Amino acid sequence: MKYDIIILGSGPGGYVTAIRASQLGFKVAIVERENLGGICLNWGCIPTKALLKSAQVYDYLKHVDEYGLKAEAIDKDFGAVIKRSRNVADGMSKGVQFLMKKNKIDVIDGFGKLKTGKKMDVTDAEGKVTEYSGDHIIIATGARSRELPNLPQDGKKVIGYREAMTLPSQPKKMIVVGSGAIGVEFAHFYNAMGTEVTIVEFLPNLVPLEDIDVSKQFERSFKKSGVKVMTSSSVESVDTSGDGVKAVVKTKKGEEILEADIVLSAVGIKSNIENIGLEDVGIVTDRDKIIVNDFYQTNIPGYYAIGDVVPGPALAHVASAEGITCVEKIAGLHTEAIDYGNIPGCTYATPEIASVGLTEAQALEKGYELKIGKFPFSASGKAKAAGTPDGFVKVIFDAKYGEWLGCHMIGAGVTDMIAEAVLGRKLETTGHEVLKTIHPHPTMSEAVMEAVADAYGEVIHL
Repeated sequence: MKYDIIILGSGPGGYVTAIRASQLGFKVAIVERENLGGICLNWGCIPTKALLKSAQVYDYLKHVDEYGLKAEAIDKDFGAVIKRSRNVADGMSKGVQFLMKKNKIDVIDGFGKLKTGKKMDVTDAEGKVTEYSGDHIIIATGARSRELPNLPQDGKKVIGYREAMTLPSQPKKMIVVGSGAIGVEFAHFYNAMGTEVTIVEFLPNLVPLEDIDVSKQFERSFKKSGVKVMTSSSVESVDTSGDGVKAVVKTKKGEEILEADIVLSAVGIKSNIENIGLEDVGIVTDRDKIIVNDFYQTNIPGYYAIGDVVPGPALAHVASAEGITCVEKIAGLHTEAIDYGNIPGCTYATPEIASVGLTEAQALEKGYELKIGKFPFSASGKAKAAGTPDGFVKVIFDAKYGEWLGCHMIGAGVTDMIAEAVLGRKLETTGHEVLKTIHPHPTMSEAVMEAVADAYGEVIHL
């Protein structure tokens, strides 16, 4: 069984890579051990957004009086919410199946293991092993929930994100460990549905990779919504011997024991690089990542790697871009290396967070003289009319040349707005060019223009 390109893993890295390779005329096969679409589509990006939408609608219903409306007997059906999320994921997975057929990509079900000579053994559900060979083999096996030694996951009382999406019943109390995107999204969902949520973060701020102003605003919003926030704290141990869970949390003031029904561990991810034959082939890894060059070639000719298994942001859109870049390079097209300094990051809790480029602290550390502008949504007519005045847009420019160094947003719908900043930075747009670009009114997006105007001392609505 010979192919031009074989891709191991069908997440947003793998299946997008397969489609682009097919468009370029390659004979392509994709190997998947579970569900087409991988973790993102089946257990990550897509089903979590379905859960969060249900939480948003429920929250709207509980506050309809604020919009001049009336509703009675507002309630939720937790099982139905979970079922809707799974149906959305299943529908998207079927969509990927359609795309594979449309693009004449062979889907091979089973667990793939690399061999020397650009070959791969695939073991199916019955244990049958079939060998395949390809001129190019691309590893896109993704990642899973990382486990801490002092917080082992049993899938019942101490869980990861997969279990958090399919709990048979809603817990009354939950402890969320870690405040990255996964942690805060689930903390928001369960809090909005009525669970008593405590979030524990080791670092001094929630969403610690974001600009400090965003982190502070987010923490205020989370506390206002009823989430108990414990920063500069760590879970030292958990006791699951009783009906629920007892967690020993170390804080600046000493140790505290928290009781809950469930602990959700959201402390990061672990690359899926075990038992796939890397050692047999001689592919070099370092600190849980496969080492590649700018076009995702490993140290062994004919073998490539993309997505969560290589260094860089572990994001679906990054994996897709890496895969496209990889196969276009294989095809001999002129392609540029990805600019990892211009990757947008999005968090879909309420309020949403979106950012790209340098934070204020990073820009200062690099020695830039800055022009910083900030526009609060409380001054936005659209935000006020929509009942979503929390948050702001913050822009950071180099004072000398006007380069757009960073953009940081928190508020309703900002994950859809951040692309303006990503595109602007890609085109090397200056602050004055953004300022002179007419934005529609009333929209949330005009807050970008207003923030830029603030940076240059020309803001109108503040």
